[in-house]
Amino acid sequence: MTTSVRASALIFSLMAFLSTPSPAADDTALLKDLTSVIMLLGLPCDEVVSAIRQAENDHIASCKNGNRYRVFVNAEGRVVAQKQ
Repeated sequence: MTTSVRASALIFSLMAFLSTPSPAADDTALLKDLTSVIMLLGLPCDEVVSAIRQAENDHIASCKNGNRYRVFVNAEGRVVAQKQ
C-alpha cells in the first residue's frame, strides 16, 4: 500500500468514527430542552442537571435548585411538567 492510500483509509475511518452521534451531545441537548420547557411552563428551575427517561417523551428532570419534574406529552399532545 502506498502512503496516500493508507492516509486516505485512515481519514475515512476517522470520519466514520467521528460522524456517529455522541450520547453526551444528545444528553446536553436534552437537558437544555427540558430546562426550556420547564421555564416556559412558568415553573422554577434554573437548570436541569440530570434526566431519567421513563418512556418516549417522558422524563424525570432534576433541577440545579433541587426541584424535580416529570416532563411528558399528555393524551392531548401537550407538554406537561408535574412537580415530583
